[in-house]
Amino acid sequence: MTVDDKLGLDVFYTDEGKPHIEIDEGYEVQRDIDKLLLACPAGLYAQEGGRITFNYEGCLECGTCRVLSGGKIVTSWNHPRGSKGVEYREG
Repeated sequence: MTVDDKLGLDVFYTDEGKPHIEIDEGYEVQRDIDKLLLACPAGLYAQEGGRITFNYEGCLECGTCRVLSGGKIVTSWNHPRGSKGVEYREG
């Protein structure tokens, strides 16, 4: 079973309108942006029109972005409220 197959088994309970991760979309240091684009295991960071975007639906809650951004891009990182977030189905 591939990693993508395993991730496809996970279930996500999205907390509509209440993202658990907030970012500075106006951040411009490309070196720091590239770290997040490459490191997010779910591929939820993107760069569009020179701005960084993040789609919190599908987040694996691993904390990689929080650690790598050092408080620069990720301005707020919290676990989702109870009964929301990722439910892992396969190890």
